[in-house]
Amino acid sequence: MPSFKSHLFAFVLKHTRKKSFASVEGMHARLKAARATEDFRPPHKIAQRMDIAERRVDGMTVYDVRPKAGATGLRIVYLHGGAYLFEITAHHWKLIAEMAERLSAQVTVPIYPLAPEAKAERILGAGMALYRDVVAQAAADTLVLMGDSAGANMALVVSMMAARDGLPKPAGLVLISPPTDLSLANSAIHDVEKFDPWLGVPGAEEATRLYADGIDHADWRISPLYGDLSVLSPMLLLTGTRDLLNPDTHLFAARARAAGVPVEVLEEPGLFNVWPLLDMPEAYRARDRMVAFIRDFALASDKADDTRIAAR
Repeated sequence: MPSFKSHLFAFVLKHTRKKSFASVEGMHARLKAARATEDFRPPHKIAQRMDIAERRVDGMTVYDVRPKAGATGLRIVYLHGGAYLFEITAHHWKLIAEMAERLSAQVTVPIYPLAPEAKAERILGAGMALYRDVVAQAAADTLVLMGDSAGANMALVVSMMAARDGLPKPAGLVLISPPTDLSLANSAIHDVEKFDPWLGVPGAEEATRLYADGIDHADWRISPLYGDLSVLSPMLLLTGTRDLLNPDTHLFAARARAAGVPVEVLEEPGLFNVWPLLDMPEAYRARDRMVAFIRDFALASDKADDTRIAAR
């Protein structure tokens, strides 16, 4: 049964963020307002709590986040969500800090270029430049790609691009509310849309149009559902039943399993897009599962026992 806090968050989202996705005009209004206030830098409390180094890769700012106690060999790349239009938020930074501390990991966070100022080719190019940078520094079997919403989409596409280019695959993928088919071809999403307190088809379509820049929305670089899923690493998918993206998440999971990829789906009844980032009981359970999954598939390099679980 959904928690009281989840109901409260859903109520707030329905009366605030839902407007952004209800129409093309609403999406542009939110985008204009966001550009005037966005700040990608780590919040002061996070910056004080963690060791954070800033550097540049392919022209973008990249943060390497480590716990004060130090990091082991485990490396996580976190790709933030925001429909490819909006900047990283304090909710993302809190989750990043928690993952770094609980896993004694170094978390690399790219502040990748955003649409509509940048387009898919440039944004994905930045993602690939970062991936090449990280696999040149860290063993791929200790690397996890993690992302929420648009960031989860990018994690999938970058993984597929890396395979195409002959680069080593990461140990695992942790995907929170992943958009796997931005062509929105699945008619089931319209049934879920009626109950989704946040996302809507008109705003999602406009966000994709601004990002894709003329690339067919059914192209695997935009909608990884239509790519070669057999190249992907073991993955944990987190979804809620009141998320517009939920039907496609199950379709994607089924196709990935059919392609031979180990897939775990954690679904919360009554929950909405990116709920694991928020402060509520369901999110705490999700974070516990994410930590356990990452420990299974990307053991730190300094552990004596290097045995890894290959499938569930």
